[in-house]
Amino acid sequence: MNIHEYQAKKILAGFGVKVPRGHVAFTPDEAVAGAKALGSAVFVVKAQIHAGGRGKGGGVKVVKSVEEVREEARRMLGMTLVTKQTGPAGKEVKRIYVEEGCNIARELYLGMVIDRATGRVTMMASTEGGMEIEEVAARTPEKILKEAVDPAVGFQAYQARNLAFGLGLAGPQVNKGVQFMTALYNAFVATDASLAEINPLVVTGDGDVMALDAKMNFDGNALYRHPDIRELRDLDEENPLEVEASRHELNYISLEGTIGCMVNGAGLAMATMDIIKLKGAAPANFLDVGGGATTESVTAALQLILSDSSVKGVLINIFGGIMRCDVIADGVVAAARKVDVKVPLVVRLAGTNVDLGKEILKKSGLAIIPADDLDDAATKVVAAIQ
Repeated sequence: MNIHEYQAKKILAGFGVKVPRGHVAFTPDEAVAGAKALGSAVFVVKAQIHAGGRGKGGGVKVVKSVEEVREEARRMLGMTLVTKQTGPAGKEVKRIYVEEGCNIARELYLGMVIDRATGRVTMMASTEGGMEIEEVAARTPEKILKEAVDPAVGFQAYQARNLAFGLGLAGPQVNKGVQFMTALYNAFVATDASLAEINPLVVTGDGDVMALDAKMNFDGNALYRHPDIRELRDLDEENPLEVEASRHELNYISLEGTIGCMVNGAGLAMATMDIIKLKGAAPANFLDVGGGATTESVTAALQLILSDSSVKGVLINIFGGIMRCDVIADGVVAAARKVDVKVPLVVRLAGTNVDLGKEILKKSGLAIIPADDLDDAATKVVAAIQ
C-alpha cells in the first residue's frame, strides 16, 4: 500500500525523523490558512499524488507570499498531473501540501528497501540527491552506497557512520546523519514498510539534516497489525479494478494485454500468463482467486475481468486441489449469465470433481469453449480473439 508524502512525513516524524513543518489542504482557503499558520517567508506548494517526478510536471512550486500560495493552490487542485510515473493519462490532484521553505546547502539520497538478493533490510545512500535512484544505478552505480542489516542485531551505529562519511557529512553533521538514519530504520521496521525513500535528503544552511521529500510503501499482508496506517489508504489513487478486487479478497493486478485470466494459485497464474505470451498474445491481468474460492468470489472475479474494456477473450484455468471444479463451474455459469459474456470464454478444469464441473459447463447452454489442458486452452483463446 502506498501513501502520500505528507502522511509519510507524519509517520516518520513520530519516530524522530526531522521533516519541515507543513499542512495538507483540499481547498485554496485551507492552503492559505496553512501558510499563515506556518508563518514562513518562503513556502513550497506540493501536489499530492502517488507518483514521483511531480516537480517536472509542475506539481511542486516555491513561492514567497500567502497570495502566491493561494494562486498555486487554485492552479494545482483539480489539475491532471502527468509525470513519468503516472503515464500519459496522469492523475488528478485532489490535495496539496503547503510546507515551509528550506535553506538547502546540499541534496542527498537515502532509502530503505528489502533486498531480495540478500533477504535483508538494506539502507542505500547516494550523493546524487534529487535524481531518481534508478537513473543513478544505471549511469553511476558506484555512487550508491549500501548497508545490509543483520536482523539479529539491527541497524548499527557504525553502519550509519559509514554512510554518513560516504555522503560527505562532516563535523556535527555526522551525528545528525546517524540519528536520522537510525530513526528512519526504526520507522521502517516498526511499520512493516516495504520502501522508505528520502529524496532529497538535504543538509541545510545551518548544518541540519532533514527529509525534504518522503515516500513510504507498506506490506499489505502486514496491515492487519497497523489499522492506523491502513486508514491512510487513498482509493482515488489506485486502479479502480484493483480496489474492487480487494473488496472481494481477490489478488488482481491490471496489465496491458487483451486476454483476461482467472486462475487459482499464483504459480499457475504466472504459468498461464507465460503460455499466453508464448502463443502470441498478452494477458490483460493477473488474477488469483485463491484456494478457497466460492461461487460468489468466482462470479465477482469474472465480472471484474469483463469490466475491463481491453479484454477480448477470457481464459479460466483451474486446478482443483483444495478447490472443487464443480464450484468453479457453478461460479462461471452464474457470472456468465449475470454479465452477458460477449467475448470468447475458454475454460480448462482439472482435479477434484473435474467431470462434474465439465458436465455443469456443458449443460449450461452457454458458449463456453472447453479445453483439455493448458496448452490447448491457450491455443484456443488466442485463436478465438484473432
